[in-house]
Amino acid sequence: MSQPYCGPGAAPGGLWTAWNLDPPLLAGLALLSLALWWRQAGRAGGVAVLALVLAFVSPLCALTVSLFSARALHHLVLAGVAAPALALAWPLAARWPAQIGAAGMALAMAAWHLPAVYDAIWRSDAVYWLMQAALLLPAWAFWSAVLAGPRHAVLGNSVLTMGLAGVMGFLGAVLTFAPAVLYVQHVDGAALWGMTALDDQRLAGLILWVPGFLPMAGFAGWMLRRGWQRGFAA
Repeated sequence: MSQPYCGPGAAPGGLWTAWNLDPPLLAGLALLSLALWWRQAGRAGGVAVLALVLAFVSPLCALTVSLFSARALHHLVLAGVAAPALALAWPLAARWPAQIGAAGMALAMAAWHLPAVYDAIWRSDAVYWLMQAALLLPAWAFWSAVLAGPRHAVLGNSVLTMGLAGVMGFLGAVLTFAPAVLYVQHVDGAALWGMTALDDQRLAGLILWVPGFLPMAGFAGWMLRRGWQRGFAA
């Protein structure tokens, strides 16, 4: 079976040496770092670059080839760390309404979990990067609208955030309770880590629930409370 971008995967004994030093990737991250430095993006820009390095350069990238649960964690790093940091460092709110960003993010998350799409990602680097962009760019736009948007939009943005949390929770439930393996590409990789592919798939669902759904739902609740308090204060 062909291997996706990030290489042949990682076994427990070789994990910490499985760094991805792809020259075009490193050049792209260097250019982004320069652009953020030019914008004086500060700490948020540094967090954004570090999150992207974690996702695509560190051994996490190779681990996504072995374990689908690592793929779920990879998505959370992109959508829940890199994208909000980019939104603070380089907001896109003026160009992309929150609704478009939320819809694009939800569609990309759903598409990533379709077995046929996942198989295409596995077989083609071009499709892989297209899907990474399809997740990161709408997430960047969404968090720009939420974190840098006007105060009067807090209530609407909280509803959108709760909707995205619901999508994440639904996907987590599908992965956790699916009776069969949906992603056969990880059968061998999961075995290297001492688990079945079904257990790995269930772990991915729990990752989408616990570090994914719960913090986003909590943030949406906080935004909703904040919006109500501002409404009463007005």
